[in-house]
Formats: sequence, C-alpha cells, structure tokens
Amino acid sequence: MEKINVGFIGVGGIAAKHLENIHNNEHASIVAVCDIDPDRVRQMGEQYGVNTYVNVDDMLQNESLHALFVCVPPFAHGVIEEKAASRGIHLMVEKPVGLNLPNVKVKEKVIADSGIICATGYCLRYLDTVAKAKEYLAGKQIAMIRAHYVTKFVPTPWYRKMALSGGQLVEQSTHTVDLIRYLAGDFRSVYTNSALNVMSDIPDIDIPDVTSVNFRMESGAVGNLSSTFIQADHQTGIEFMGRDFRVIIDGTSLHIIEKDHKVTFESEMDFYEEQDKAFIEAIRSNKKERILSTYSDAVKTLAVTLAANHSAETGQPRQLEDYILAAQG
Repeated sequence: MEKINVGFIGVGGIAAKHLENIHNNEHASIVAVCDIDPDRVRQMGEQYGVNTYVNVDDMLQNESLHALFVCVPPFAHGVIEEKAASRGIHLMVEKPVGLNLPNVKVKEKVIADSGIICATGYCLRYLDTVAKAKEYLAGKQIAMIRAHYVTKFVPTPWYRKMALSGGQLVEQSTHTVDLIRYLAGDFRSVYTNSALNVMSDIPDIDIPDVTSVNFRMESGAVGNLSSTFIQADHQTGIEFMGRDFRVIIDGTSLHIIEKDHKVTFESEMDFYEEQDKAFIEAIRSNKKERILSTYSDAVKTLAVTLAANHSAETGQPRQLEDYILAAQG
C-alpha cells in the first residue's frame, strides 16, 4: 500500500511527539500542518518540509489526506472531527475529546456513521506492562481500587481555566480514569470533593488544585482517585486489590503481589510510538481492532470526569447512567 498521507491540526505540546513518530514511520508521510499560531506552524513546516496552514478548512480543501491528528486544546475542537469524517479522513484525536458531553456524543455518531478509523490519545493502554496487567486481571474479582495523579502546575494559560480545560481531572487525570476503565470496567457512580487550597496566587486560576473522587464500578468494586498539581515532582499509579492479590501500576512499572509471591515487570517500550504505529497499521490493514482506545472509549472516559466535576459543584454523588442521559437531554 502507498504511504499514508498525514496532516496535523495543532502542532504544540504533545503534537511534537506525534510528529516525530509519524516522520519516522516508513508507512506514513506528513504532508501538511495547521495551527492558529503562524510562527509555530511555520517552524514545524520548515522542520518537516511540509505545507503549512492557519485555517483548518484551507488545509482540508487543498490537501489529499488519508489521516489527521487533532492535537488541539479541549475547548478548541469545534467541528474539526465532523469535517474530517465527512471527507473519509481517518482520525487520531488527542485527549480529552472535548468538554461538552452532548457535543462529543454528536461527534461520536458522525464518526461511527462515516466508517472511518478513529483512535484517541489514551496512550497508556499501549504499554506492555498494562497488557500484562489486563491479562492477569481477566476473570478476577477486583474489590478495591486506589489511584493517584500527583504532579506540578502546568503554566499553559488555558489550563488554569475550568471553561477551557475542564480542570486537572478532565485534562490530565483522565489518563488514570481511562486506565481504570480499561482494566476494571465501567464506572457506576462518582462522588467528588475538590478545592483550590494553596495555589490561588496563580493569576486567573479557577480550577481546583486538589481533588478526591470516590467511586463505585459496575462490577461492585469501590475506589478512590486523588488528583493534585501542588507538588514539584510527577507520580501516577493505580492499585487493584482482590482477595489475596494486588496489581500495582506505578508509572510504567507493574507489580503483581500474591499471598506468597511477588513479580515486577519494567516497561521496555515507547508507548507513544506504539500508539501511533498501531494507528497507521490499522489504516493500512483496515483493522479497527488494532486501536485500543476508540472515540467511543474516550467519550465514556470523558463522561466520568465531567460527572465527577459536576459532583464537586453540587456536593452530590452522580450516577453515570443518569448523568449521561441528562446530558443528552
């Protein structure tokens, strides 16, 4: 098969890693990049020797694209996905896929009806250690889940505004929520406490700096996720506990602990590269099963984080099924 012609919308942040991966993929070719920042897009255009645009419609009209990476902030999706899907362009959409559940549900239907392949940026699903954890947990009853996403503040201006980022839970800890879903099934309910306790001196900030989400899974397992950006380092992890076993994902490492036995696995892969390779291979082979995180998966993860935010606002627990039905009207 000929090389996959790839375009990019948004070339800041994580897009740099995707650009590098696609540039190094023998089966793909970057043909155009688009960004509202003319200096940034010109720099990337020169670096990769490709056409540059500051307008999405111009790029879609002028370029012959097989695939498109959508690497825009949560608030900036507009109707990019719908426009690409209507042209039969396959999509890789970075997380989170939006901030408004009714809007993303519309996108979900358009993408499904179009028949295109659509991956989303939940890269941790592609870890070799996560694959081992999923294999081990298959058929086991998980009773309790403890998770954390602890890191430092992100200085990007839109990150500090709830209306633009959805806060840390939607923008960052979404990775942890998604990995819980991938390994333990769907959430049933969430109850959240959050506050802006010690970072209120940051100009224009209105997102909480500490968040605690208590939850129950459809399986009956109970758990908690702690999320904060008040530290100087970065730590993420999830612990799944059942009778006489614990599965701990600590960063990219995996620990499986049984009553009389413990084993540790260290990851030996670049999960971003694996994710992007799987996307290109899915297009080349027309096998959607190569995609470990579909758009529908991303919508479900978004719903959990938005429901958790709503619980914090109202002080009441939220049932996921009721929240999703209410959001759809």
